[in-house]
Amino acid sequence: MLRAKGEVFSAGADLGYLQQLQKNTYEENRADSRHLMELYEMIYTGPKVVISQVEGHAIAGGCGLATVTDFCFAVPAANFGYTEVRIGFIPAIVSVFLTRKIGEGKARELLLSGDLLTAAEALNQGLINFVVGADEIGERVQQFAVNMAKNCSGSALAMTKQLLADVQDLPYQAALALAADRNAQARATDDCQQGIGAFLNKEKIRW
Repeated sequence: MLRAKGEVFSAGADLGYLQQLQKNTYEENRADSRHLMELYEMIYTGPKVVISQVEGHAIAGGCGLATVTDFCFAVPAANFGYTEVRIGFIPAIVSVFLTRKIGEGKARELLLSGDLLTAAEALNQGLINFVVGADEIGERVQQFAVNMAKNCSGSALAMTKQLLADVQDLPYQAALALAADRNAQARATDDCQQGIGAFLNKEKIRW
């Protein structure tokens, strides 16, 4: 679970970081950018399900973090937005993940305008998953995570996350072939053997 302390979830880069960017060489900026890329990719493809709990505004890089998590819960007062173009910067790395998540048309609208969305608007556009009152969000997120841990196989979740990441840009037939291969691989896992056995024997399984 990804949370924050304070009044915002994340407002993106701080002033000192932005000032340092102006002094960096291209090679330094490229290395720094790849660190952010690796963080987003780790969250997006890593074996663990990542849930963001957004209790304040998620702006620019902060919105990018919320974007790449598997599930995002937000309070009604939270705002979301990719505001980089308003300071002459570009939302480069998050664009790869956002277009996968909500499609190119909506991604263009958000990334090129730099406009902010309310939590309700972000939910409507598919950017986040749930809007929950500030007095109950902590409990809701915790219960959601506990239920998933109890009811879902860890290896199956990891394989599903990786499959979703891998099939996105493949041609139709190649995507189907990869899915069939992963299907066969999943059948051989201990979790699948255990889960099917419990199902056939009408036994309750807790992961």
